[in-house]
Amino acid sequence: MDKPIAPAVPAATIMLLRDGAQGLEVFMVVRHHQIDFASGALVFPGGKVDAQDSDERVIARLAGYQGATPGQSELRAAAIREAFEESGILLARRRHDGALPAHTDLDRWRAGLNDKSLKLGALLEEGDLHLSCDDLVHYAHWITPDFMPKRFDTHFYLARVPHQQVAGHDGHENVDSVWIRPRQVMADAEAGTRTVIFPTLSNVVKLAQFDSVQAAFEGTQRAPVVPIKPWSEKREDGRYVCIPKDAGYTLTEHKASMPG
Repeated sequence: MDKPIAPAVPAATIMLLRDGAQGLEVFMVVRHHQIDFASGALVFPGGKVDAQDSDERVIARLAGYQGATPGQSELRAAAIREAFEESGILLARRRHDGALPAHTDLDRWRAGLNDKSLKLGALLEEGDLHLSCDDLVHYAHWITPDFMPKRFDTHFYLARVPHQQVAGHDGHENVDSVWIRPRQVMADAEAGTRTVIFPTLSNVVKLAQFDSVQAAFEGTQRAPVVPIKPWSEKREDGRYVCIPKDAGYTLTEHKASMPG
């Protein structure tokens, strides 16, 4: 009897970008070794969509964006919330002047979201803020293969880190963090000094074609987002995880199973 396929849970992640001294950099975190998905791996901040992401108080405070749909609204709210919980960067602003108040207590809000004592809707009401959904660029859409025991339907977004905010890992789900050039991630993965799972690495390789935040935004906005669902192939020299070769990616196969 075939094993039932696990449902793909909606999830979202943000690739926070900045222009560094040597070119484009992306913020990444290292998962805690006790986390049950991608433990110990270098990943982008993100996670599952939560009921609070569709709260009326949240949906009423989303900055408009092109092609807005209820599903994308929840995903963008989740992406911004998860990025704030895991990186400390809050992509939000007041409607009338487009900025966060100088006295904003981001640490208290972040701690409240992480320990579940504060909901996103209450945070937005308290700060009179709107989520900067219009600052996100839809970058990719990956669906975990059917053979995996835990599956996600994940949308990736690009965002420019606000100048006045400082990113850092949460110390709970993530034990380290780094601003890093995409090509350095590729080199570290090749050398075996960092663990980078295939979907993350493939998206990093795609990002490496851009030399600035502006170039990444412009190039991504011109390209359609194609849903990617990897599959497994057994070959003479081992097992490979593969994606379509015409989906806009340079890295389209990886020797080894995707970690669970």
